[in-house]
Formats: sequence, C-alpha cells, structure tokens
Amino acid sequence: MIINRLAVVGVGLIGGSFAMALRRAGAVGSIIGIDADRENLLLARSRGIVDDISEDLLAGVAEADVVFVATPVCTIADIIRDMAPGLKSGAIVTDGGSVKGTLVERCESVMPPGCHFVGGHPIAGTEHSGAAAAFPDLFQGRRCVLTPAAAADRDAVAIVSRLWTAAGAAVCSMESGHHDRIFAEISHLPHAIAYTLVHAVGTADVEGENVLSYTAGGFRDFTRIASSDPVMWRDIALMNRDALLSSIDGFSASLAELRRRIDGNDRDGLTEFFTTAKKFRDGIL
Repeated sequence: MIINRLAVVGVGLIGGSFAMALRRAGAVGSIIGIDADRENLLLARSRGIVDDISEDLLAGVAEADVVFVATPVCTIADIIRDMAPGLKSGAIVTDGGSVKGTLVERCESVMPPGCHFVGGHPIAGTEHSGAAAAFPDLFQGRRCVLTPAAAADRDAVAIVSRLWTAAGAAVCSMESGHHDRIFAEISHLPHAIAYTLVHAVGTADVEGENVLSYTAGGFRDFTRIASSDPVMWRDIALMNRDALLSSIDGFSASLAELRRRIDGNDRDGLTEFFTTAKKFRDGIL
C-alpha cells in the first residue's frame, strides 16, 4: 500500500480507471469519488470503482492523502482552488490534464502550507467517457508525464510517480511548457485534424450524396478520435492555443507540399513523401 486514502474528483474514464488500477494493485486503502453527477457517482460505487461518494468537494477531500483531479482541463485550477481549504496537512494534489503550461503555476499558487501539487498527464484514453467507460488496464504500458514545478516537494513527486507506476504506467518528467509543445504535435493536432476531416467530408456537396454513408474501415479508423467529447477538446485547443496554432501551421505547410506534388504530377516526389511518412509511422510500431 502506498497511501491510505485516495480522492478522485471526476470519476470518468481517466479518474475511474486510475482508481480501478490502484485498487487492483493494492496501492490504496480506500477511495472516495467526488463528482457533480450523482448518477455517475452511484454507477462508480456500484461497479466497485470507489468505496465512498460525495457531491461536496470540501468534505470529499478532507481525509485524502492524495487527490486526483480528472475533470475537463479548463476546470482543474478552479477546482483545486476551491478544495484547498479542505485539504489536510501533507495532502498531495495531482491532475490528469493534457495541457500544463500556466496550470501548474496556478495550482501551485493556491496550495495551503504543507500541501503539495504535482502536475501529471497520463497518455491514455478512448473516445468514451463516464464511470461506465473506466477499466483497470487503461494505463498498462502507457506513459504518464509528470510536470512538477522546479520547487516541487520531492517526496510528493515520488509518491505520485509510485502511484502511476502501480497503475501500470511508465513515468517520466518534463517542464510544463515543453510538455505542451510536444503534445500539441502528437495529440492536440491529430484530434484537430480528425474533427476537421469529418467536418469537411460531412459538409461536402457531391451531387447531393451523403458522402459519409460510403465510409469504410480506413476513414473510420482514422477519425475514431473525432467521437471524443467536443467540449473537452474545445478547452484543450484554447488552453494550448499558441502551441496548437504553431502545429497547425506546420501541418498546413506539409499539406501544401503534398498538394504541390500532386498538382505537378511529381511521381518521384509523391513516392518520397509517402515513403518518408511510412518510415516515421513504422518507427512508432
């Protein structure tokens, strides 16, 4: 056991899966779920994701050794500010937001004396949400990036790292701004492209045909992530605005280059373009 009491604020796919993984690993004594959606809380308790439930933020975190905030990224700082008066001395707060930037600074600034914040981002997920979507293997073999501030408490960072390791993740650390630039490229941009592609095809006018009715495996596989929560991705896009805009500009330049080669009937150029991309893709595998 690593900690006695875990509080999960937002018992959805990420928060619920984290709780389930830690329970299975025997890393926590008890878990309380905190959520504004009572039906979701009741489902989480009935599934054994949490032991106790609370719709009261301050009461819910009162006895927690670690609080994991797994809510939409734009709400995290305000939630942590609101819970701060209810934290016990020595409590550690961490999060699962995919944008860190100024979020780490804001959360650090509201920590009561003796309490600690450690920013985190598990690189895992599906297009589904809510306690019904949670499962304990979500983080197996995936990375979790911690983004502690320079002055973060080392013991607190170590405990958060141990929890994520117990959940099955491979833990690494980086500076928050560096994190946001990387994930603008490998996460935020792909989601933006998937949404844009589906939007473009869905609104295409091809002689009155419903173009989407002809989609097959390739299109569906490529655009799976466009079924994710639109509000969540709206907030991510705005919170990581500068880095995402830079990524979109880079993608636009690559798309313009592809267009130039197609327009010029450049057979060798197209082969080189696609071969280079294939090598990058195969390198991931």
